Amino acid sequence: MGRTGAGKTTLVNLMMRFYELDAGRITLDGVDVTSVPRRELRSRMGMVLQDTWLFGGTIRDNIAYGRPGVTESEILEAARATYVDRFVRSLPDGYDTVLDDEGANVSAGEKQLLTIARAFMARPSVLILDEATSSVDTRTEVLVQKAMSALRSDRTSFVIAHRLSTIRDADLILVMEAGQIVEQGTHATLLAAGGAYARLYEAQCAAPVAEDL
Repeated sequence: MGRTGAGKTTLVNLMMRFYELDAGRITLDGVDVTSVPRRELRSRMGMVLQDTWLFGGTIRDNIAYGRPGVTESEILEAARATYVDRFVRSLPDGYDTVLDDEGANVSAGEKQLLTIARAFMARPSVLILDEATSSVDTRTEVLVQKAMSALRSDRTSFVIAHRLSTIRDADLILVMEAGQIVEQGTHATLLAAGGAYARLYEAQCAAPVAEDL
């Protein structure tokens, strides 16, 4: 986590080799990412971004994108795990509902849940969530966070967020400033340290979540 421009997304872009390193190295399971073909490297990763992307086609097709030949039961499993099934059942055509390129016939929160279901279906070994809750309202954010929790199970996840509520349960939080990692630790240890994370937390979240501590 970190302020806008701290370097969070750049770090992920380096990992996926959208940019190449000019110093140091990044390894996945001990293997240098530069030794893995880009197509193979990226096939292991799933991404859910702040800006949702859907294509013209049915809801079923959008969920199944990236895994040809999936069964109807697998699509339903992904939809139920990520709370998509709840709103799809209310649509007249259900999973056969046709979306346009902008997904104009579903809400912003529903589009985000669909992209999470698509990532769930792809079964990536590494998951990247880049500001995935920033464009939804507070009520929908609760559903999106629950869906992301299901998606993160049994895989390595990188969660980029401004809202500290999104990352407070992470195993390891990296705090970035001006392209550098300035702090790392759990929510509790970083609060106790009284550094950059604690200052952001106090400014953003102290009052709303005080009862949960």
